[in-house]
Amino acid sequence: MNTQEIIKRNSFIDWFSYQSEWIRFAIKKIVEIFKVKTYSYFDNSNFFIEGQRLAAVKNGLAPSIQEAQKGKGIFDFSWQPDYAFLHSLVCKSGKDFGEAKMWGSPPPDDPFWKKREREGYVVTVYERKYGKEKKVDTGMDVQIIEDSIYLEKFNSEIHIVAADSDHVPAVESLKRRGFKVKVYFWGNVSKELRDAADDFVNLDIFFDKLTRKS
Repeated sequence: MNTQEIIKRNSFIDWFSYQSEWIRFAIKKIVEIFKVKTYSYFDNSNFFIEGQRLAAVKNGLAPSIQEAQKGKGIFDFSWQPDYAFLHSLVCKSGKDFGEAKMWGSPPPDDPFWKKREREGYVVTVYERKYGKEKKVDTGMDVQIIEDSIYLEKFNSEIHIVAADSDHVPAVESLKRRGFKVKVYFWGNVSKELRDAADDFVNLDIFFDKLTRKS
């Protein structure tokens, strides 16, 4: 093989290598574009209160969830959730993590919310007062709809941790626009919200894993 042939061969090898690298890069980008990401929204007050109610049933303080809901309610105030597991369950679920946002009221220890932020949540806190629950519901729904404007329906999945039927209009709006919506909550979730979602995950079956070990 003469010098000219060697130069041509090396040039072809270089060209082929470049094309191969470009093709691998393009395939990687296409896969990233179509990979589904989860965008999760948590009503922490609702999740926490109903978790303590379920804990009362699990620990024998109430005979059933129906009894625990009567009157002022029966709660196991010693129950604390494992937020790291909750984040993993809701936000990952076999898909890429997009973002997680949490709403609630400040508990006695302010470091609570700082820890949630370190675990990957974006936190919105309202002061404890009358009408706060409605404010949380409205704030969540407005944020969900605003965020969805900038998301692509083919690679975005909306996950909601809430129980109230107040969220149904937001869920229905998302579905009309082509988004998949999944609701996660304890078994006493509103039937209207459960039915409005594409999928519902009953957190009761994860109760032990959602309970923080002291």
